[in-house]
Amino acid sequence: MDLVFKNCANQNFKDSNDTSLKTLLGTLISQSSVSKFYNSSSDNGGSAINGLFQCRSDLSNDECANCVKNISGLTQKLCGQSVRVRVQLKGCYMRYYEVSGFRQENVTEPLFNFCDSNRVSGNGVGDMLGLALGEIGKRVMNDVNGGLFYTGVYQSVYVLVQCEGDLSRGECVRCVKSAIDKAKSECGSSISAKIYLQECFISYTYYPLLATGKHFHRIIGRNTQKIVAIVLGGRAIWGGDDNGLLFVHKISFQGKAACLQD
Repeated sequence: MDLVFKNCANQNFKDSNDTSLKTLLGTLISQSSVSKFYNSSSDNGGSAINGLFQCRSDLSNDECANCVKNISGLTQKLCGQSVRVRVQLKGCYMRYYEVSGFRQENVTEPLFNFCDSNRVSGNGVGDMLGLALGEIGKRVMNDVNGGLFYTGVYQSVYVLVQCEGDLSRGECVRCVKSAIDKAKSECGSSISAKIYLQECFISYTYYPLLATGKHFHRIIGRNTQKIVAIVLGGRAIWGGDDNGLLFVHKISFQGKAACLQD
């Protein structure tokens, strides 16, 4: 699972906090095989350290545990003894910080964004992207599963949303709306985008062949282990993400879905 970004504060831990950090990382690793989100703290005589991890909700328990284990080995390699760290991989992230001396984090603080250099074109396509992004907030608000993780397709746009596991639905919606505004202002008509805020993440990808009626046969990523075939009115659309995960979970159109192993 590849590195997406890292954030490391310039200030370093005091030596007395080294044990607290090791204890915290051990706790997070141990919980990653049974939970997709876990928040903990550690204080072994120095200042308290808070930390958490979160995996994408569509990862298996084993995939989540492996991802968190990978991050725990990267944090100090990438950030040394920094007192505030966030490391984001494609399938999970971990962050921790020394409690004393830091302001409360802003839920909607922008961290990283990726805007595809390829741009969509054609009459009404830009409007469709805007409508798809606008639809995300509504779907998150109305999601019966709590709204903290959502995937779906709106017309020809595949979207994915995840909020940090301890946010309320209202906090999640506010964070997602901020991410949507960021996507519109920063990425415009990009064919795909990924927006990371402090406590939520959104991505979208426009698949133009869904709209043209042609077949879509390209498989994304060499390491794809599972492929999804969505059959709509005789058209087959194939896809998979570069983590080898299914990229479609809650699709609200009529049709048949088949999961194939390669």
